[in-house]
Order: sequence, then structure tokens, then C-alpha cells
Amino acid sequence: MNLSALRRGLGNSLVQAVLVVVGLLWLTPLAGLLVSSLRSAQDTAKGGWWTAITSPGQLSFDNYTSLLGNAGMTQAFWNTVLISVPTTLLVVAIAALAGYAFAWLEFPGRDALFLLVVALLVVPVQIGLLPVAKLFGQLGLFGTIPGVVLFHVSYGLPFAIFLLRNYFAEIPREMLEAARMDGGNEWRIFTRLVLPVGRPALASLAIFQFLWVWNDMLVALLFADSSSQPLTVELQSQIRQFGSNIDVLAPGAFLSLIVPVAVFFAFQRHFVQGVMAGSVK
Repeated sequence: MNLSALRRGLGNSLVQAVLVVVGLLWLTPLAGLLVSSLRSAQDTAKGGWWTAITSPGQLSFDNYTSLLGNAGMTQAFWNTVLISVPTTLLVVAIAALAGYAFAWLEFPGRDALFLLVVALLVVPVQIGLLPVAKLFGQLGLFGTIPGVVLFHVSYGLPFAIFLLRNYFAEIPREMLEAARMDGGNEWRIFTRLVLPVGRPALASLAIFQFLWVWNDMLVALLFADSSSQPLTVELQSQIRQFGSNIDVLAPGAFLSLIVPVAVFFAFQRHFVQGVMAGSVK
């Protein structure tokens, strides 16, 4: 092994060691929350979660049994699912159609409409809270899951359309022209060609949208009532009302955290492809 190869090897080893350390530090709070969710309130009051490493007998699934018996937490979990999943699917579907139209279809006012979409990117979500709340009250949507979903969809679409339009615009024109020459209509080209090619961007968008909605508290605090509030609001309510209720709070918080992590790792390969798309030629 020559000197340059040795330097490269040492450099790679150092980078890998740093990444391992950073990864372990990032995972430490998650591990602490997991251990805390498996300890009783009495054990938690006696010492930090790291004491369970030397006393594994403290760990049990009793807290999760209590969590399943807590009607408010279980209802909040399913409310979160009913808000996050439809919102993500609607945003991805509508944005994919609009992104393809803005990228490859000619229609009057296309550029002006796209500039409007770009302009909406800089509109803070706080500006629309009160006007939309008043509108939802008149429509009977205030305090309902469809109302929360509709708000998230409307505010998630500008970024989603902007992202997918730019990604679809990178598809070679020759590929689309060849499909049209073979007799394919726009719908067939979109479903059979554009969507498979744009899978990394769609997966990246789905992850971003799902994480944003799943972890949202601001919109849910205003637009959801006690029967439709998601897990973030329920956890905040539990902390305010039952500050010592750690046997429910810890497993609930871990459940709220682990679902987005699982979604990310499930789509990790497509997410990395979407992020790296266009970075190299």
C-alpha cells in the first residue's frame, strides 16, 4: 500500500468514525425515550433512564398496556393517522398532476399561474389561520378531521407543485415525444412514463409532507376539537393536566416519534435518489 492509499484509507476511517459518533448521539434521545417508556413511574422517579442498563428488570410493557387502555391517547393516534395519510396522498396526487401540467402541457395563463404558485410559497401559514377558521365555521368543517386535512392540503400544495414541476421538467423531451408518436395520450404518458420516472421525487415529497402533518401542532390546536385532535395535541394536553403521568406520556411520545422514523427508513432509498437528483450530470 502506497502513502496516498494509506492517507485515503485513514481519511475514510476517520469520516466513518465521526459519522458513527454523530449517529449514536442522534439516537441517544430516542433510546432514552424508549427505555423510559418501558419503566414504571416509580423507577423513573428514582433515577435516569440509563440506570435501567444495569437493572434490566425495570423494563416491561405495562406502560403500553396502560396506553392502549387510555381512550384519549388511542383516539388521538388514529386521528393522527386519519389526518396524515389522506393529506399526504392528496397532496402527492394533486401536485403530480399539476406539476406535469405546468412542465409539459401548453394552456393559457400557464406561466402566470405557476408564478402565483411560487408566490404562495412565501405566505406564512399563520396568515391564513383566522380567515380559514372563520370560513370553516361557516361551512361546518371547523373542529373536524376533514377540515384539518383540507387546511394541510391547501398549504402543502404550493411547495409540492413547485418541487414536482421542476423535477418533471428535467425529463427529456424526446422521451415524451416518442411516447406520443407511439399513440400514447397524455394520461397514459403521465401514468406509464412520468410517474415511474418521478418516483424518487414523489417519495421525497411524501416523506416531507407526512412528517410535517404528523408532527403538526399549530394547525391542530386551532382546527381540531377534542374528538378530532391528533397525538401531538393530546400529548400536550396530558402534560398540562397530568404532569406526573409518565407511564402514559413516555410510550405515547415514543409512538409519536417512531412512526415517522419508520416511514423515513421505509422510503429511504427513494428519498436519497430524490434529494440527489440533478446534483450530478
